[in-house]
Amino acid sequence: MIGGGLAGLAAALDLAGRGHRVAVVERKQYPFHKVCGEYVSNEVLPYLRRLGADPAALAPAAINTFLLSSPGGRCLTAPLDLGGFGVSRYLLDDFLYRLAVARGVTFYLKNTVTDVTYDPAADQHRVTLADGRELTARVVLGTYGKRTNLDRQLQRAFFTQRSPYLGVKYHLRMPGFPRDLIALHNFADGYAGISAIEDDKLCFCYLTTRQNLKRHGTIPAMEQAVLAQNPRLREILASAEVLYPQPEVINEISFAPKQPVEQHVLMCGDAAGLITPLCGNGMAMALHGAALAAAAAHDFLRATTTRAAMEAAYSRAWHAQFGTRLRVGRAVQRLFGGPVLSELVVGGLRHWPGAVQALMRRTHGQAF
Repeated sequence: MIGGGLAGLAAALDLAGRGHRVAVVERKQYPFHKVCGEYVSNEVLPYLRRLGADPAALAPAAINTFLLSSPGGRCLTAPLDLGGFGVSRYLLDDFLYRLAVARGVTFYLKNTVTDVTYDPAADQHRVTLADGRELTARVVLGTYGKRTNLDRQLQRAFFTQRSPYLGVKYHLRMPGFPRDLIALHNFADGYAGISAIEDDKLCFCYLTTRQNLKRHGTIPAMEQAVLAQNPRLREILASAEVLYPQPEVINEISFAPKQPVEQHVLMCGDAAGLITPLCGNGMAMALHGAALAAAAAHDFLRATTTRAAMEAAYSRAWHAQFGTRLRVGRAVQRLFGGPVLSELVVGGLRHWPGAVQALMRRTHGQAF
């Protein structure tokens, strides 16, 4: 696994549980924070339980209600059919990492992959680490997130396209915020999500543009000038306690289409395709992608299928599960961010609850 986020850790647990030797290369040391909305649809629960990684051990928040506000503060609410849970990546990733170590997975931490090449004669990959070591593997999964220099080395098309988006995340405390609610609040050229996680904390994560930040100079100035125009966000910014001094920030968030297989590497999670945060289901997609990739790799590793058949099967399964979700996510995103259009959409959806439920179903999956 190149990358030890949700997809990499879940796939590692899955393949180790099937009897395979697994190594994970991760550039950080657990535990660590990530820019992420930290809401997970309950569709993942059967899979996590099969892996022996039931998140109930982490005391997550149970979430069953959705709220959406326009830039002017108009709101609609809707029940979440499947519901979900809120837990920080700081806690969840470390939990999965410790389980993987206990089950024999090898980790190369505080390290990165600088090159991965496929040798057709040997039918295996050579993986070069930043410290000079070389590993060989019959199957490589790219589970490294939204964007790395490895995308350039693999000559992935999206990497050459600049993206205007950046993401910002805090953990907060805010007495009185409902722990069963996930709220998405629109503002000019962006939107913010807030929902409960463990230990009476909240995850506050928003997507905006580099232009917004450039115009106002600093993140606090941008928040006061832009986000606070939405009265719901103004209340959060004014009353919440921020739990760490500097926000987590990530640039170049691209929603451009990607391919699930690149030069014989099976891509999972955000490396395969990033759903817009407005649709709030990236963590579940990462876990489901890990399940699909692990199943395809297992068939190849036990010699019941060829490499070409493994790659084709994974690509078909990935597109069947996520192709529509990503397309709908990109279409939904275009409806928000502009104040006038956002107001019209939220105002219309308030009187059309069936449409809200239909959109949710198109961006979420079933239990697997």
